[in-house]
Amino acid sequence: QVQLIESGGGSVQPGGSLRLSCEVSGLTFNWYVGGWFRQTPGKEREFLATVSRNGDIKYYGDAVKGRFTISRDNAKNTMYIQMDNLKPEDTAVYHCAVSHTTGTRQNADDYDYWGQGTQVTVSP
Repeated sequence: QVQLIESGGGSVQPGGSLRLSCEVSGLTFNWYVGGWFRQTPGKEREFLATVSRNGDIKYYGDAVKGRFTISRDNAKNTMYIQMDNLKPEDTAVYHCAVSHTTGTRQNADDYDYWGQGTQVTVSP
């Protein structure tokens, strides 16, 4: 049974930082491209970042480029996203996902498995 479990969400003031983790089980993690997305009510899921299977290629969405950093530790079957200089518009439910492919993937439809999400709230 494949499971992706996000953790690390919470409430933070503008300008603050959070680090989200995504623990993956039930599959061979280093065979999968990783990605982070977020969603707010009434909006489509927004691409944030993707990382290749061995972690050497990373790509970011325009809204988070320069503020967020994706990484992975294949030995721990875990993916991370470090979020700095958070803004109120970053408030959303954050999801991790994996795709059984190569390279990197920005399209949510390319991902095979998803976590349930963790809430991030940025407010004064």
